[in-house]
Amino acid sequence: MQEIRYISTAQLREALGSPSELAERKAVPTLDKYSRAFIARSPFLTLATTDASGRTDVSPRGDQAGFVQVLDDQTLFLPERPGNARYDSLLNIIENPRVGLLFFVPGFEDTLRVNGRAEVIANPELLARCEVNGRIPKVGIRIAVEEAFLHCAKALRRSRLWDPAQHRDRAELPSLGQMILEQTAARDAPPAAETISFVDTLIEENYRNELY
Repeated sequence: MQEIRYISTAQLREALGSPSELAERKAVPTLDKYSRAFIARSPFLTLATTDASGRTDVSPRGDQAGFVQVLDDQTLFLPERPGNARYDSLLNIIENPRVGLLFFVPGFEDTLRVNGRAEVIANPELLARCEVNGRIPKVGIRIAVEEAFLHCAKALRRSRLWDPAQHRDRAELPSLGQMILEQTAARDAPPAAETISFVDTLIEENYRNELY
């Protein structure tokens, strides 16, 4: 079968069809009671950002359910917790404020999508609300919501994401430290076992001491 490259909207629509009227209308410009309820129950989301050149990044964000504050019907606040200090998302937002968020709730097969414009801020009042174990984040992301809509369960049903029977044994792959060391090592100089053990220990210590 010959490969087909779809290079126009009309060509793609002809092949795949068009959305229903309800699918078109479901994207609303404010956070209604259902979006708010979903966000309040969500301990995990993915954050998509793009830099000025169009390079895209997707970052996982997680905390206790309700960690994303709904400031009003069109504004969210997401605390920036300690990470690897790359700050890919924050640097992208400074260059290009367009963001997309996908909220998950454990056990829910549907998801919530939110798109808007973001800015990196240090607002003492908002940051104080995000205190955990006596630690207050230094900055956060304020998002002006442009559209929000619920996404159907097909992807999570196909993946069986919440099905415990689908859980894999982490031992199927090496430790995070080993994989990164091997990815970054010279081809003719694999990391020593002592180095792997040292890095794995550092990662675990960071998990224990620097989650917040």
